[in-house]
Amino acid sequence: MSESIKDRLAKAVAQLEETKKAVAHAQEQLSTASVTVRSRDRSVEVTVNAQGQLSEVKFLDGKYRSLGASQLSASVMEAARQAQAQMAQTVLDTFRPLSETAGARPHIEGSGVDWDQIFGPLTDTVARGASARGGASDGLRDEIHEDGEKR
Repeated sequence: MSESIKDRLAKAVAQLEETKKAVAHAQEQLSTASVTVRSRDRSVEVTVNAQGQLSEVKFLDGKYRSLGASQLSASVMEAARQAQAQMAQTVLDTFRPLSETAGARPHIEGSGVDWDQIFGPLTDTVARGASARGGASDGLRDEIHEDGEKR
C-alpha cells in the first residue's frame, strides 16, 4: 500500500522545518566563528571571519622589523590564505550535513539550488590554501631564514 499524498506532504513539511532549524543553528555557529593562523616564519598572525575576510593582522615579536617589504608581504599573504582555507573548510563542514544526499554531490530534486555554485568557491579556497603550504613562496621563505642566520 502506497503512502497517501497527504502523509508524504506532512513528512516533507516536517523535514523542511528540521532543515530550517538546522540552517539557523549553523548560521548562528558561524556568525561568531573565526580562524587565526601564524605564518611559518612566526612574524605574522592573521584572523579571518566566517566570510573569509581579514578581521585582524598582528605583527609578532618585532620579527617583522627585520623583514623586507616583499618578505613581510609574503608572510601576510601566506597566513591569510591558510586562515581563509581553514575557515572555508569549517564552513563546508558545518553545512555538509545539511546538503548531503545519496551520491557525491548534494542534490535536492526540484529545489533550484546549484550546490556547486554555492560551495564551489569554498572548495577552491580550500584547495588554494593547501597549495599555498608549498610552492612559489618557499624560495623566498628559504631566503628569509638564510638572511636571519647570516646576521
